[in-house]
Amino acid sequence: MGEVERYDVLVFGSGTGGKLVGWTMAKEGKRTAVVERKMIGGACPNVACLPSKNVIHSAKVASLVGRHREFGIETGKIAINMAEVYARKQKMVDEIVEVHLEKYHQSGSELILGEGRFIAPRTLQVALRDGGGRTLTADQVFVNLGTHATIPDIPGLRAAAPMSHVELLELQRTPEHLIVLGGGYVGLELGQAMRRLGSRVTVVERGLQLLSREDADFAQAVLDLFRDEGIDVLLHAEVRKVNGRSGDRVTLQLQGERGTHTIEGTDLLAAMGRTPNTQGIGLETAGIEITDQGHIRLNDRLETTAPNVWAIGECAGSPYFTHVSEDDFYIIHANLNGGSRSTRDRLVPNCIFIDPPLARVGLSELEARENGIPYRLATLPMDEVWRPWTLSEKRGFMKALIDARSDRILGFGAFGPEAGELMGTVQTAMLGGIPYPVLRDAVYAHPTMNEGLKGLFAGVPQTVPDRVGKRATENVHA
Repeated sequence: MGEVERYDVLVFGSGTGGKLVGWTMAKEGKRTAVVERKMIGGACPNVACLPSKNVIHSAKVASLVGRHREFGIETGKIAINMAEVYARKQKMVDEIVEVHLEKYHQSGSELILGEGRFIAPRTLQVALRDGGGRTLTADQVFVNLGTHATIPDIPGLRAAAPMSHVELLELQRTPEHLIVLGGGYVGLELGQAMRRLGSRVTVVERGLQLLSREDADFAQAVLDLFRDEGIDVLLHAEVRKVNGRSGDRVTLQLQGERGTHTIEGTDLLAAMGRTPNTQGIGLETAGIEITDQGHIRLNDRLETTAPNVWAIGECAGSPYFTHVSEDDFYIIHANLNGGSRSTRDRLVPNCIFIDPPLARVGLSELEARENGIPYRLATLPMDEVWRPWTLSEKRGFMKALIDARSDRILGFGAFGPEAGELMGTVQTAMLGGIPYPVLRDAVYAHPTMNEGLKGLFAGVPQTVPDRVGKRATENVHA
């Protein structure tokens, strides 16, 4: 093994939660090292959340320019320069990486670039990026390894070299016809963006709706949006075989309600789920067990099966959001300092950054029904809020689930302009246990999106009948 270097804290992976561990522990006076294979700061600032939203915003600008006459603007011929779209994105990424490097410097945490592998409990062997190797051990180890795009075992798919979001965000050309496999977050966000940037786009989803875990009304609203924007969406379509190569020409054989048929495109984006980065790195040697799904096995304090080893973020099976990885860090840090925080009953928000966005927090109708939780329902179309009129963005609606026997807010969802900001207001109320009439009776600035919360919560049914009726007549469910 060679000479073993001893640290107080060793972080394996520099994603959101991992880098916060490294910076914080080092500032607290502990000798800390962070081992990172490739991306300083992890996937979020390099190839995921931030660069994708950067490109999505370029696509929104392209959409608005395409609607210029609607806003009273006259212009000449416009064109999309994908090399410049990429350059804008990359400039942002490079600047964010520099911010991260400065934070490592200021904190005193040592960043080690290389491939790590456990060779003993709390001990990593690192093949350094610049050559050579080091062996590191620590009193406390934090594992933050992330996930990668899943490529299912479909005949011909892997040989077709499909893009994941990583490769798509590196494109400096406009695909002629992009076929997107998967109707979840990644597929929908990037599929819409590429359509607005000039590609023909087809989305292939094996389920009966887009966004399989969202309520059917939201899924239908997103489907209508995509079809209105000229995106072909094929539902209940199973990919049986792929021929060709992405970037040139691909042919997909599909099985669906119409029987077997084929579609052709030039580029292929695989957005069919995520696989934890937990294989081939010696976890078993370190006494760290994994689940059948490949996540690291742990308890609700994020402690693994190995003493003094914690796991953070997607590899730990936490919800696949950057903000959850950050919260994982805060839970661990609080508990190391005498706290008693847990991952149980976290109120985790999510936002799909299509345009307009879809945001939700708390229970959906689907989840409430699956768990037998009775609720009262209030809905409000976005065109009943004045702010969307000023934006010429009146598509969508919002809804809230209220406890059937109290005024507690169980869940909230919105599909429309600034939906994520709307969600944040309601989430704060839910965290504080604030009953919905407080939001209904609040005074909001005019014209803002939050103003719509008055109308939404004014529509909550005030009484619960002895016998729960249908949604269309009573908006009360059991």
